[in-house]
Amino acid sequence: MLLVLAVLFGELSLLAIGGASSTLPAMERAIVVNHHWMSAAEFARLFGLAQAAPGPNVLAVTLFGWRIAGLPGAAVATTTFLLPSCCLAYAVGGTWARIGDTRARRVVAAGLLPVTAGLMLAAGVLLVRDAATDWRSASLAIGVAAGTLATKRHPLWFLAAAAGAGLLGFG
Repeated sequence: MLLVLAVLFGELSLLAIGGASSTLPAMERAIVVNHHWMSAAEFARLFGLAQAAPGPNVLAVTLFGWRIAGLPGAAVATTTFLLPSCCLAYAVGGTWARIGDTRARRVVAAGLLPVTAGLMLAAGVLLVRDAATDWRSASLAIGVAAGTLATKRHPLWFLAAAAGAGLLGFG
């Protein structure tokens, strides 16, 4: 089990362009659809819990590993998700700095932006699909998205409002 986790999260690490959240569709497919280690709703809940906690969004990987194989699973998932991408970033970082503000660098950066945005959009759609299971949770998701896009309020206001809505049974 730990070897399967190591291979899975090591591979996902190299695909994490834009951070851990950009790999959510592939992660969900592997964890929920292919291996049946948890339900889609549980996947979404664990991701939500990780996002509510202070710290990097890679905490979701730790929670997934923990749910799948306990403390060893959490350690393996986190380590194998972080190590390959850190090594790659270190290896590429020197070249990236050396090529400076060249056309090649601008072309690569311009190509990565829409890829990252598309991966993040896919992750958002996946989470809404799995989390908005009735009209109340769908309304909450739409309201938070609209409020975030339309106002300059700090995201903690929306988190507090969502927590309040959940306490009142509206989420």
